[in-house]
Amino acid sequence: MEELMEILEGMRPDIDFANETSLVTDRLLESFDIISLVTEINDEFDVKVKPADLIPENFDSVEAMWALIERLQDEDF
Repeated sequence: MEELMEILEGMRPDIDFANETSLVTDRLLESFDIISLVTEINDEFDVKVKPADLIPENFDSVEAMWALIERLQDEDF
């Protein structure tokens, strides 16, 4: 999860990712942020985030994003 935090803090250092649980719901992350983030996640974790995965629940918190990454990694095996 450390790699994910580094990506997020590099993208948006103005957001407290460790404590925020409504990143999308509260519009802290916008659509452009999500697109950039998906590209970074795909590259860093060698997964493929599919259009069906692009729902607020998967991106509202670091924990939700990490759960998505783990699920996608498990699907690859």
